Amino acid sequence: MADAATTGAGRQRLASLDALRGFDMFWIMGADALGGVAAAMTEGRSGWARHLAAQLEHVAWEGFRFYDLIFPLFVFIAGVSLVFSMERTMERSGRGWALCRLLLRASLLYALGVLYYGGVAEGWDQVRWMGVLQRIAIAYLGAGLCYLVLGLRGCIAALVVLLVGYWAAMRFVPVPGVGAGNLAEGKNLANWIDSQWLPGRKWDGDHDPEGLLSNLPAIGTCLLGVLAGGWMRRPEDGRGLGKTAGLMAAGVLLLGLGWGWAWDFPVIKKLWTSSYVLVAGGWSCLLLAAFHWIVDVRGWTTWCRPFIWVGLNPIAVYLSAQLVNYDSLARRMVGGPLQAVLDGWTPHLGELVVALVGIGLGFALAWGMNRHKVYVRL
Repeated sequence: MADAATTGAGRQRLASLDALRGFDMFWIMGADALGGVAAAMTEGRSGWARHLAAQLEHVAWEGFRFYDLIFPLFVFIAGVSLVFSMERTMERSGRGWALCRLLLRASLLYALGVLYYGGVAEGWDQVRWMGVLQRIAIAYLGAGLCYLVLGLRGCIAALVVLLVGYWAAMRFVPVPGVGAGNLAEGKNLANWIDSQWLPGRKWDGDHDPEGLLSNLPAIGTCLLGVLAGGWMRRPEDGRGLGKTAGLMAAGVLLLGLGWGWAWDFPVIKKLWTSSYVLVAGGWSCLLLAAFHWIVDVRGWTTWCRPFIWVGLNPIAVYLSAQLVNYDSLARRMVGGPLQAVLDGWTPHLGELVVALVGIGLGFALAWGMNRHKVYVRL
């Protein structure tokens, strides 16, 4: 979602948020390819190169790597933007219209998510009702309703209830034939609910990493963004360090709470565990603090302009990858003989160039849309 985030004065765009959104989209645009190539190029090696390549791949089940941050960071950013857009809408048109816009945006985003995974082309039994965009839509709707009805303080209470409630359900509600507290894949409560109640196509056989029950803690991720957005709307101090320091302190606190909770409720992305929410939220706060200080406070924006272009049109860039296979197009441009020559110089170098060209095509689309002032927003 590319809602215009403004400063407290309501006149100037919060460039850091656009840049951070674009930075996040950069990995969505090509991290799979880069991760695979990096793993191949560092196969059999030891040291920092191998560990760096591993960070561009998801953890199989329990644990946390850089690539496990990309999805919750986007949900977090949606929560930050939500505060600015809802406040602006309420100031102009009232709370009722803000609620209508919230419902409309969430509905459109959910529908786009269903279409992104093929819609009804293969029949109703193959519709993927839960997916990435669908989860963002549900989290955005849940956090937005909390913000409109409860306010910022109420959002804190809602966050605690969601995370503690999810932990209690996963720990103490028995799964038929398994018992209570088992967090193994296919044996936990969230996966069992998907197998029994989630219709259509599931990503992992009879359950889905964006399943039904784990939408609750995902709303918590968006609520963390809402709280960060509320902090960002505060008046800044003269040196411009107050917001940065607050976000950094919150990030460190969330990381400590998340890893502390992980002793009882492990960090598992595919279950979106409460500890995962806190760990990902901690890193999201730290990244937002860094981008805010560099971009908004110091005014260093030249380096991140490509990220800003993408951050202004994230939905268009994301959906365009479904319509135009950038990897296939990149192979037509620099694959074949040229790729073979590059691979002859250094193994997998040609594959790396193809991946980078594919990502570059996404940046080119975002640049062109920004130059012509074309923005796709919900």
